[in-house]
Amino acid sequence: MSWLEKLLPPKIQPTDPAERRSVPEGLWVKCPSCETVLYKTDLEHNLNVCPTCSHHHRIGARPRLNTFLDAEGRWEIGQEVLPVDALKFKDSRRYPERLKEALENTGETDALVVMGGAVQGISLVAAAFEFDFMGGSMGSVVGERFVRGVESAIEQKVPFLCFTATGGARMQEGLLSLMQMAKTNAALTRLAKKGLPYVSVLTDPTMGGVSAGFAFVGDVVIAEPKALIGFAGPRVIESTVRVTLPEGFQRAEFLQQKGAVDFICDRRELRTRVAHLLAMLQRQPADAVI
Repeated sequence: MSWLEKLLPPKIQPTDPAERRSVPEGLWVKCPSCETVLYKTDLEHNLNVCPTCSHHHRIGARPRLNTFLDAEGRWEIGQEVLPVDALKFKDSRRYPERLKEALENTGETDALVVMGGAVQGISLVAAAFEFDFMGGSMGSVVGERFVRGVESAIEQKVPFLCFTATGGARMQEGLLSLMQMAKTNAALTRLAKKGLPYVSVLTDPTMGGVSAGFAFVGDVVIAEPKALIGFAGPRVIESTVRVTLPEGFQRAEFLQQKGAVDFICDRRELRTRVAHLLAMLQRQPADAVI
């Protein structure tokens, strides 16, 4: 090696791609609203709400109930009810294949999780839709679990609450799916006759047969900020009526202005707001709420 070569910096050897340290996938999340790159764990600790712009990211049914209900005294309702391919339905794929894929992706057996428990000491039964399970579509199992949750609330004489996140009825079950609209509303009628409150919390998105059914018949209808809520999608409506829709159409704030939603609540404040609301509806003393 010459004296000149000794003065030059050593040659950088190319790194073997197999030896490169890669960043594990899923550690970071980019906010679709403000485009801030967020550490996933920090976002989860903030209830999946962006700390920069307060955008409400979608959240699964079980994590939602786990963060909403008190940690102690929970029990699941209707988990033994499982879907059946009664119509032997097939489009581009068979219905059982879609169910299997949804189970593998979510760990859930259908699109609704129902739990009994309490929120800040106020007993209730709460249900939540899992949107990642076939778009949170409502089939026979969803309807049956919903009704069992309502019946459990009636039996215990406690309020019933439902978080909706759904695309509507499940086409793979045809008329059986549409019948759940009548079935669920009949159960809520029985709940109302017992004088027990029903609180509906609309999250992004709440569409189709669920929005046309039990989503808007709550004694109190709450929505998360900027949630998409409606029956058909905005593009479908525009192409049908050939009219440009107003800005913010079918968003929670628009529906509140029109009187369809009672109030909009940040997810981080929902536990406290619902606990005080239920205490008021049941005429409990204020100091009963922790």
